[in-house]
Amino acid sequence: MQMPRPQNARRAPGRPRAFDLDTALDGALVVFRQRGYHGASLSDLCGATGLTPGSIYKAFSGKRAVFLAAFERYRAVRDAEIRAAIEPAETGFGKVEALLRSYADISAGREGRFGCLVTGSAVEISTFDAEMADGVGAAIDRIERLLGSLIREGMADGTIDSSVDPDAAALHLLSVLQGFRVIGKLGRSRDAFLAAVDHALIALRPETRTHPS
Repeated sequence: MQMPRPQNARRAPGRPRAFDLDTALDGALVVFRQRGYHGASLSDLCGATGLTPGSIYKAFSGKRAVFLAAFERYRAVRDAEIRAAIEPAETGFGKVEALLRSYADISAGREGRFGCLVTGSAVEISTFDAEMADGVGAAIDRIERLLGSLIREGMADGTIDSSVDPDAAALHLLSVLQGFRVIGKLGRSRDAFLAAVDHALIALRPETRTHPS
């Protein structure tokens, strides 16, 4: 996930330091992705955002509000990246493949070791904060619905086998993608993820499925 680099903000005499909200949230995102909600301290957030504790409380009212704002920022950026990845593809299968490959890209290397805020939060916060859990669940549901719609598109245009169960296939691929984001924190290579993508796509190709006679 490409985030803008922090920019220095000038401070007017006698007034609180001005700051760019998205830049501050991008800094907070790095902390939450690496350390999780509970592991992120106020000191960590101050260091990453360049804000003082007083500025954080004035702008966000506390760590929970910072997390909610950062989560929404993360979701919006990822949604835009996903749209950019799949739009050039001309078939349903091609769009599914592009989506899976985009996850392979962000799950490898330095970006992969940062981890996914959605995947990490699904495990960490789903049992103690209903609002946070709802936001995480909605983000995951959107990906599953997108996969389902792309699979149905491929079935309609003939690039995905017509006997595929689109709901079951969408859940399977969702599990693959979320698994990428977990394993990526351990430093797996892009080539390893791309090989897994190729294997996951086999079940969708018409020529690779066996039909009953």
